[in-house]
Amino acid sequence: MTNPETSPAAPRPTLDVAVVMRRERLHGPSSHWQPWRWTLDAVVPDEPGFGTGPRLLRDDQGEQSWLHPGFKVELFRDEAEGYHLNATTPAPCWFVLWRMDEAATLGPEPIPRPVVVTLSYYEAGRWLDAQETVEQVPAPPEVLEWLRDFVQANYVVEPKKRKRPESFRPLVDRFGNAASVSTEKKRGRGAGDV
Repeated sequence: MTNPETSPAAPRPTLDVAVVMRRERLHGPSSHWQPWRWTLDAVVPDEPGFGTGPRLLRDDQGEQSWLHPGFKVELFRDEAEGYHLNATTPAPCWFVLWRMDEAATLGPEPIPRPVVVTLSYYEAGRWLDAQETVEQVPAPPEVLEWLRDFVQANYVVEPKKRKRPESFRPLVDRFGNAASVSTEKKRGRGAGDV
């Protein structure tokens, strides 16, 4: 009998979440060129009252908070090692990939748009390798418990393979054929001299 949590036919575990982005005022010399910056503020459970589109939560003295509902975090068995790495760090977190709007659509200025939310360390690393903007915020204890349960059911630690020392590897030529080594001189002065 198969475990429903690990069966390939079982639905993937999911959480519905919303992302809060915050615009904060900058201070210091760099504020002459850029008076504020956008940053990830929180990942919260999504609720039906949030609606389906982004909405302004707060706007005071240049600081803003925008709620972006409707994200689904799915756990995939082939990402189990990435979840394991996140769940076993001292500060497990949500990873959010976000991009700035090209033009102002909901207000006088462009706003950031979250694209994907994950709990996989590896998935976030792939996004960073692709030069995307990825930020993180701490994940709450109930999400970590859910994540650890999934990791425990699906992550199998690969045994470390002993690497054979280079000196014991067979010699091959550039085509992969066995190569022979000889100390006998085949050409030039001294070849064949007795």
